[in-house]
Amino acid sequence: MAQEKKLQVLNALDAAKTQWYHFTAIVVAGMGFFTDAYDLFCISLVTKLLGRIYYYAPGSPDPGTLPANVAAAVNGVAFCGTLSGQLFFGWLGDKLGRKRVYGLTLLLMVVSSLASGLSFGPAADAVMATLCFFRFWLGFGIGGDYPLSATIMSEYANKRTRGSFIAAVFAMQGFGILCGGVVTLAVSAAFDARFPAPAYSQDPAGSTVPQADYVWRIILMFGAVPALLTYYWRTKMPETARYTALVARNSKLAAADMSKVLNVDIITAATDVEEDNNNNNKPRDRSVSRRVGFGLFSKEFARLHGRQLVGTAVCWFALDVAFYSQNLFQKDIFSAINWIPKARTMSATEEVFRIARAQTLIALCGTVPGYWFTVAFIDVIGRFAIQLAGFFMMTVFMLGLAIPYRHWTTPGNHVGFVVMYAFTFFFANFGPNATTFVVPAEIFPARLRSTCHGISAAAGRRGRSWARSGSSTRRRGSACGTRCSRSPAATCWGCSSLFWCRRRRGSRWRSCLASMRMMSLSTSQRRTHPRLCLFKVNNN
Repeated sequence: MAQEKKLQVLNALDAAKTQWYHFTAIVVAGMGFFTDAYDLFCISLVTKLLGRIYYYAPGSPDPGTLPANVAAAVNGVAFCGTLSGQLFFGWLGDKLGRKRVYGLTLLLMVVSSLASGLSFGPAADAVMATLCFFRFWLGFGIGGDYPLSATIMSEYANKRTRGSFIAAVFAMQGFGILCGGVVTLAVSAAFDARFPAPAYSQDPAGSTVPQADYVWRIILMFGAVPALLTYYWRTKMPETARYTALVARNSKLAAADMSKVLNVDIITAATDVEEDNNNNNKPRDRSVSRRVGFGLFSKEFARLHGRQLVGTAVCWFALDVAFYSQNLFQKDIFSAINWIPKARTMSATEEVFRIARAQTLIALCGTVPGYWFTVAFIDVIGRFAIQLAGFFMMTVFMLGLAIPYRHWTTPGNHVGFVVMYAFTFFFANFGPNATTFVVPAEIFPARLRSTCHGISAAAGRRGRSWARSGSSTRRRGSACGTRCSRSPAATCWGCSSLFWCRRRRGSRWRSCLASMRMMSLSTSQRRTHPRLCLFKVNNN
């Protein structure tokens, strides 16, 4: 934008050296994603325990399980709230400012996390309905954290390290998943040691002690702790300079805010102040308004950013179909390949412990390293290369799991399955799971950045709904086969969508081959080559 060239504060922000405040912003914004991941994925660790406690059938050879419709609601209602929150808070962040909305999402997560653990009722269905109600609002707050955290970090960062900083915020999600497993291990082990119980096959009623009802409540309520620890710091963060200068049109205030946090003196040029006064006191020229201030549903936006918005939304949708198919139903997959013993051979708390141990191992070996590989290499090899390679490798490993599925279910072969399964998570996070989050925060103009990021992320939540849609089929058939057969198709779709949204003129395949040839460039050339990015970064 020509306007940004006149604003000294934005030039200073783009050229600023990496400082302590950048890392503070990463931690403050990242703890939101830490909490998001913990709250979203800890429910999958306790759903089998909920079935044992509330749906026990006397005389049944197997422990109680959640009915298919209840299981789908408990696992998926938070994602419905997330979709709504991403659209609403994304729009609100562009209307009211990032800071004014940022603390509200965190407060909503704290209240809903505590309330989820306090779900009571006269009957099992009433408890589940109350739990679903509070988890919807938990998801609503989590949804707002996606566009706001990405936008805030994008607008605080300098040009050179913007991708790494945004990816580092998102990488805290890996630690949240890992923390969920560790907390569940600690709580279940403590209760198992204090209240030992026999296996279900030995004593069906005694295998689930009354105190087990506290286990899932403690695990869910713990999600409020990290959010509470960062609430104060979120309220102290200043509004981003790009929003203040470009949307609120107050470059003087933007310079003052950034001078404090970056520890540099930013002098507002006279042309900036004059332009601010003109914008505040005089109506803008209509031709300029049409060119610079176009809205989300305008023809100008469709021409300049329509392909980009469709591309980011479709890629995020395809990624979440595959990624959350594997994540939400890990416990079923582990049982199907006999990595976790049959439920009837364990007590309730022992089963929770074994599920948490398996998921923690996957997170430690595959999920967390993948996130930080992206942080290290996203500004070196580019967004497009990482996203394309991630989709491709996910497809390869998922086909390797799905095609010889019978082989993996035979005794003694679960180790190879777990290794390949961990690689799917590694390349999801060193790939499209991270880049789909980073790119929408970079390519859209400031006044629509949060809204467009929310739309892209909401498309991903629709993909998660599709991932959950086969839950009843999964119960009738193969837990792993259903998930691993749908996921490669989704990742292939993601690759094709990536090619389509990159295409400008001529053959899309010539464009892709040219991009592949760029991989032979030196590191310094890659950093500056525009074709190595998924889209051209918008510095507005």
